[in-house]
Amino acid sequence: MMGVPWLLALELVLYAGSFMCGVITVASVTITQGHFAGQCILYGSICFNTSDQSLTIESSSSPSVCYFVSSISMCVAIYCFSVILYWIYASFVNDYIKRRSMWLSVSLWICGLLLLFLLMSGCILKIGRDNLCLSVLHNNSSFSSCKDAQNMTWSNPYIGSEFYIQLYSAEKSVWVSFFFWLLVVAVVVVQRRQALNEEGQWSCDETEPFLHRRARVL
Repeated sequence: MMGVPWLLALELVLYAGSFMCGVITVASVTITQGHFAGQCILYGSICFNTSDQSLTIESSSSPSVCYFVSSISMCVAIYCFSVILYWIYASFVNDYIKRRSMWLSVSLWICGLLLLFLLMSGCILKIGRDNLCLSVLHNNSSFSSCKDAQNMTWSNPYIGSEFYIQLYSAEKSVWVSFFFWLLVVAVVVVQRRQALNEEGQWSCDETEPFLHRRARVL
């Protein structure tokens, strides 16, 4: 690992952080969906069942909404893990690592695409959780916050003891990952600028002997 430039090392640290955020998001969304019999409670509605004094799901969104959020975070985590493994392997194989501007440009395009999907995922989690909490507060005036619903009894087969914490953790992890990727973009831009300068200098050094060649005397 001695041949890894410090900017690349910083980039790998950010990838590691984004990987952890992706794992947390996938786990939180999947656990929440499992606690509610496979239903996606984002954008859903919770009502109070007066017959047995318990909370139940009145409506839910399509499971594909939760699958979409989980898939994005899973893809981000897999990408980060793959990149980390690749550069660890490259650092042991090569004495010194030098990145070309072309591949750094490709990395920037990938970063932009992942940032877009993370932004969509974060908005889905934020708006979906807010809509769910509005239904909780609207249907039961005794709740001062959405988190209070976790302490209530839920009708079978639902387990709502941690639904708010899980959704909040998923949303927070997505936004932290989004911030990490913004930093990755900044780091890659700096590396690309350095690579362009080095490649330009190399091009000048290669052409200089031809430009300054002495004229032949006939």
